[in-house]
Amino acid sequence: MSAYAIVKTGGKQYKVAVGDVVEVEKLEGEPGTEHTFPAVLFVDGGEVTTDADALAQVSVTGKVVEQTKGPKIRIHKFKNKTGYHKRQGHRQKLTRVEVTAISK
Repeated sequence: MSAYAIVKTGGKQYKVAVGDVVEVEKLEGEPGTEHTFPAVLFVDGGEVTTDADALAQVSVTGKVVEQTKGPKIRIHKFKNKTGYHKRQGHRQKLTRVEVTAISK
């Protein structure tokens, strides 16, 4: 069993291990820049770390692979009998990050 961590970024939590590539909410930086993420939980074999003081020592670093966009979401608001309707679209900006190291 290998080590993995739960990290928090962009208001969401992700389970990551070394070598994983995850899509997170947009982070500033060009491809190749390093980012450090705060760990919420760390598991190394059978040892689980949840203590805040111990987690402050755990660092999860990742390298930006690319800046991308998510799928198109179409929003259509409609009110009956009034002739009101409004169409709107949205594409979330995302960053693809490769986890390079989890150190304790």
